[in-house]
Amino acid sequence: MNHKELGKFGEDYALNYLKSNKYEIIKVNYRCKHGEIDIIARERNTVVFVEVKTRASDAFGRGMEAVDRSKQKKIRAAALNFLNEYNRPIGDLRFDVIDIKMNPGKLPDLVHLKNAF
Repeated sequence: MNHKELGKFGEDYALNYLKSNKYEIIKVNYRCKHGEIDIIARERNTVVFVEVKTRASDAFGRGMEAVDRSKQKKIRAAALNFLNEYNRPIGDLRFDVIDIKMNPGKLPDLVHLKNAF
């Protein structure tokens, strides 16, 4: 699986996880001048902006480690752009990271960090 396929697999896996946990999916792969948000969902009255990081192994660290301050700033700016573009009221917001690590021959490990930043 190449890097792009791995990322797509991870996003699909995260989507299925969120749906199975009763999240309403609002938008997938939202793009704007500030960057991209992998998944925008709703959990009850909270709009959740989700960054998905998928790794084939731990060789380069866990995916969540790649969501540094610079990446967080871009995600926040994209979230504000989304709220303005779609005229969404600013209510309860949350920024999560879903970290997926592949396990050959087994199901992937998924860690959902709520309020990650």
